[in-house]
Amino acid sequence: MAKLTRAQFIKAIAPTIMQVRLEGSPMYASLRIAQSILETGGVIHAWNNLGGIKVGSGKPNAYWQGEAVVKGTWEVVDGRSMTTKSAFRAYRSLYHFYKDLDRLLEYPRYEPVRRAPSPEKQATMLQSCGYATDPAYASKLISLINRYRLKAYDIEVSAPVRPLGFEGSSVIPILYLGGVIGTGYLKEGTTWVPVQEIGGSLGATVGSCVVQGVTVNGMELQSVKAGALRLVKVRELADAAGIELEWDGKARVVMLG
Repeated sequence: MAKLTRAQFIKAIAPTIMQVRLEGSPMYASLRIAQSILETGGVIHAWNNLGGIKVGSGKPNAYWQGEAVVKGTWEVVDGRSMTTKSAFRAYRSLYHFYKDLDRLLEYPRYEPVRRAPSPEKQATMLQSCGYATDPAYASKLISLINRYRLKAYDIEVSAPVRPLGFEGSSVIPILYLGGVIGTGYLKEGTTWVPVQEIGGSLGATVGSCVVQGVTVNGMELQSVKAGALRLVKVRELADAAGIELEWDGKARVVMLG
């Protein structure tokens, strides 16, 4: 993928980071964005590993299915920088990567990271706990946080209020081309999504009609009105938009594109 401007890169990854934070991630959003910039140089590669997580001895899980790519990298050993090749984990999406990184941070060695009271302290603890061998890792992260004013993303996020009629439903992240574009609501085996928000993100034309209440690219879709929202079945929306859909039952996300 072509290298993005910093603004484009941050805009591309921020919604997914905010969703994962909402789901209980211990990492500050500002630090997570800074780490993604530092580790990738602002490029979202096809393998979606924005944090340099190596294959290591870890076993496949709900977010990493065992895929890997071998890439050149550099490490600092005994104070000397050396180039080498390593096997890095490959992910199906940005969401899968960030969730797997959170699993890594659950290890006891990263308890100081989880308990850090600020993004700056968390950056320092990330280096102290051995996440990277670069002795300037923490200072580089803090510099990026300040340079791009990333602490603006460290806002308190609260779970979205479920629409009327979906109070007991599960909230399902909706991914498009690897990133989160919104959430849906799983009810009785079907995921319903706000048609204006998700349809707009897919580039579809959303209209209204008398019978079903909504059209997508001229196709009438079954919909339900929930307060100010009108929701449609995500699979029908994908069909109308001409986009492939996959349900990842292990990660519990809908993948579009």
